[in-house]
Amino acid sequence: MSGTIQGTTGAGGSAAAAGGKAKTGLAGDFNTFLTLLTTQLQNQDPTKAMDTNEMTNQLVSFAGVEQQIAMNANLTRLIGLQQGAQLTAAAPLIGERVEVESDRLSLQDGSATLRLPTAGPVQQAVIRVLDSAGRILREDTVKLGSAAQDWRWDGRTKAGQRLPDGAYGFAVAGLDAQGAAQTVAATVVGTATAARRPSGGDVQLQLGAVSVGFDAMRGIANP
Repeated sequence: MSGTIQGTTGAGGSAAAAGGKAKTGLAGDFNTFLTLLTTQLQNQDPTKAMDTNEMTNQLVSFAGVEQQIAMNANLTRLIGLQQGAQLTAAAPLIGERVEVESDRLSLQDGSATLRLPTAGPVQQAVIRVLDSAGRILREDTVKLGSAAQDWRWDGRTKAGQRLPDGAYGFAVAGLDAQGAAQTVAATVVGTATAARRPSGGDVQLQLGAVSVGFDAMRGIANP
């Protein structure tokens, strides 16, 4: 079983740095505010003294902003820890068959799989595999049954040409008993090959050339 688990400096690191800069900037602004306040008190007209309520409100506002920045920094750290935990949780998935929501079909080792739902109002599914320009590479019509079923593509076009492994678009159209168009959902089944946390992004699970968010997982697929 081969695969990779990678983590890079992500949103947590960059946001934490930003939070630190913001906190430092706030401290500088606060000191400036106190300097201005002291100067104003020293030079104010005794007959027009500063409103103590206004001064208190300004101090409270600065304290509230400081607390908010500290809270944001703590939330950023929590998000970073959660994403790290997701990477750890993804480790046992590498090399396993998983079911995900995606608009791309992963052709791996000359095979790709879609999982179709049970029959209901939709009796048939018309499956089209598309290239990057939206041209139809392969089209099949599948009759839906009493249980979910897998449709497997052998990586060949309708003319029999074998295509290289990679990510391919697909579209699934449902038909009812009268042949009228209906909406039907299908999920992608593939082998998890890597999990990564790109810089400034969320954890991504890779199925060959297809990359999906970790939250797109819908289950561990049967062999």
